Amino acid sequence: MKGCYIVATFFYAYNNMKYLIVGLGNIGDKYTETRHNIGFKVVDKIVKDANESWSTQKLGDIATVKHKGRTLVLLKPSTFMNLSGKAVNYWMQAEKIPVDRVFVITDDIALPFGKLRLKGKGSDGGHNGLKDIIATFGNNVFSRLRFGVGSEFSRGRQVDYVLGEWNEEERKTLDERIKASADYVYSFVTIGLERTMNFHNKK
Repeated sequence: MKGCYIVATFFYAYNNMKYLIVGLGNIGDKYTETRHNIGFKVVDKIVKDANESWSTQKLGDIATVKHKGRTLVLLKPSTFMNLSGKAVNYWMQAEKIPVDRVFVITDDIALPFGKLRLKGKGSDGGHNGLKDIIATFGNNVFSRLRFGVGSEFSRGRQVDYVLGEWNEEERKTLDERIKASADYVYSFVTIGLERTMNFHNKK
């Protein structure tokens, strides 16, 4: 009987694990359709598909989604990109979620448009949101999905480019790439980082 109780307790704990899924971006209507806000787009997709809704709370908008017994706490920081770490750290502590169950979605100019790459650690690559999270954590070991936005900008125009809106060609496949990004999240919370990288990064 005791053994059954232990197994049941383990099963309950395993299937009620909490994950913090962070979409990086800037708040405000003028940023909604910009390349820099792709993180917001992906978490919006997950919340919409689950028929859930956002609530504005401390340091960001929060939504909770259930997926295969896991609890996904989704966050859109309201701190603006350069202070993303403050919001991420606050909600990690508030929800008691360890760093190995944190998943950050960000734009990346080092990848061609629509290319997706999941990593478990790495540099900020010049991205201010990642830079602040790394500074706040004191290390760079956390899962991040890099969504390629390309680098079709002239010298010195990087900021204008990432804060610019998607062009007509990009919009044709944007929804499909957002869905693919959401699939990375679902995979991460069910089979883990390594298996997700092995399966999805080869595509």
